[in-house]
Amino acid sequence: MLKHLSTAYALLPRCLLSPTPRSLSRTCRLPGRMEAAVVRCLPGEPKLTISFCLGESQKHMLRDQDEALGKALTRISNTIAKNHTKAKKSKKNRDQEPSEAAEPAVVKLFFRGDEVPDTLPNSEAWQDGAVLQVGEVKYNIQRNAPTFTTAELPVSLMAGFPVCPKLEVEFGNLQDCEFMWFKENSTNTSPKAAKEFPAQDGGWTQVGCERVHVPSNQDIGFRLKLHCTPKDGNRSGRSKELVSEGAVEAGPGVCTSDNRHAYTSKVAEWPVVRVVSYNILADIYAQTDLSKTVLYPYCAPYALQLDYRQNLIKKELAGYNADIICLQEVDKGVFVDSLTPALDAYGLDGVFRLKEKQHEGLATFYRRSKFRLLSRHDIMLSEALMSDPLHSELLEKISENRDLKDKILQRSTSLQVTVLEDLMKPGRKVCVANTHLYWHPKGGNVRLVQMGVALQHLSHVISDVAPGAPLVFCGDFNSTPNSGVVQLLGETAVPQQHADWSSSGPEETCCMELISTFPPLLSACGQPAYTNYVGGFHGCLDYIFIQPESMQVEQVIPLPSHQEVTTYKALPSVAHPSDHIALVCDLRWNP
Repeated sequence: MLKHLSTAYALLPRCLLSPTPRSLSRTCRLPGRMEAAVVRCLPGEPKLTISFCLGESQKHMLRDQDEALGKALTRISNTIAKNHTKAKKSKKNRDQEPSEAAEPAVVKLFFRGDEVPDTLPNSEAWQDGAVLQVGEVKYNIQRNAPTFTTAELPVSLMAGFPVCPKLEVEFGNLQDCEFMWFKENSTNTSPKAAKEFPAQDGGWTQVGCERVHVPSNQDIGFRLKLHCTPKDGNRSGRSKELVSEGAVEAGPGVCTSDNRHAYTSKVAEWPVVRVVSYNILADIYAQTDLSKTVLYPYCAPYALQLDYRQNLIKKELAGYNADIICLQEVDKGVFVDSLTPALDAYGLDGVFRLKEKQHEGLATFYRRSKFRLLSRHDIMLSEALMSDPLHSELLEKISENRDLKDKILQRSTSLQVTVLEDLMKPGRKVCVANTHLYWHPKGGNVRLVQMGVALQHLSHVISDVAPGAPLVFCGDFNSTPNSGVVQLLGETAVPQQHADWSSSGPEETCCMELISTFPPLLSACGQPAYTNYVGGFHGCLDYIFIQPESMQVEQVIPLPSHQEVTTYKALPSVAHPSDHIALVCDLRWNP
């Protein structure tokens, strides 16, 4: 029995399940209108669900699609009668005689004024616009109405930082949905009481009507409520209300990205494309004892917490108004629960590549009004080296040193490759690559091999699926400007005597000439003094490489000043969420 119940429960639409503890939610009904009954019925599924509110209780029925309507209506009638009898019994003392069973309610279904035959299967009977009559109450049937399947507010709210709800809608379009934000009028309202306050009874004051809301300093100490209505064009579904768990807190004041946003206040105009590359520091690394006591001992512990850093990251990325964003060290949960909802609200779609055997990976976002995703060609570099004939020559040379080969094959380094089509000029494509190379300071030889595999793969992808498409190659290469990796990209060749081939000692030395499959690439943001600044190290490790014959640098967004970076000694800090600094540039794409 338990197995059957759990199966039935799993088939219920997600919007009907209990709200998550991350936000308090309730379904809202407007007075003075016919009640709505929601029917979810999809071809190919064995069951349909019928949901309606009777009195103070919500009814959810799971029925076979091929079952006769009459059986479903009888079940509704009997359920109501049973609940009515139970309600009467509960009012009587235990020593009194039980009351008589209630008469089953009259339950009928009408469509266009005619009663629907009892013999019609459920899948055909429950049509959009039909009317369900239960006793004296009538319900307007909404078949496959727009429905929020996920609706959550973030846990941490800070003044001056965007609040981006996590929303997923079935049978609807998030761009069509309606939103109303409210601030509670009293800081003493308990969460339970806040749940019961209707938006119009004086307990809450409306403060916004956009999908994203930025609380002000006047909101500090007060909770927020979001009233959201799912829509698909003019079709509306059942509204929801979300009440924040906690109150709005004070922000950190000035962030290192604030001055940079003065250069990116508007989305770039075609044919200019704004590109961002940013290692955002994975939470699994920020929360280690090593990070807290050795790497970042200068950083306030609360500033290393994920909720806090996510507020800073979302505000920073939103303020860049970028067209393409390549991120490294992205926790899977952060991509799904935080970045995707936030950047989706700002007009960007994203794809994610999880590292093998890791909890973090790579994310690439693109502005959907400018680009369409054509294809993805992600690889794990060590796996491709072993299995793809493209790299047979490189593999043969590496195999001469078993120690080096073993070290390379142990790495889970990935390359994320996304081919996008320019919607402003259909048929024109761009290949966006994103990677995070091996981190060890003495791993220059490993990184050279990784980059050799990456370039070979990218050359093949472009020739195979996007001939003539320019390459935009972003990432944390963990390579300084004098490294073999940067020389390979910028000068197309690394000689066998380059110091990086012996960077990890004589046991792992491998001397070879490595040739790029691309003409010389250009570092669009040049070679800053540093893109990574921690207590024990600072240097340029991050890059955006382009093909200068296809794209020219229109603008490089200045990095934060040294004073801004070192205000709290180093990075990360209460004003900056990562130990890396985002690279941002505008590229003019030759039409």
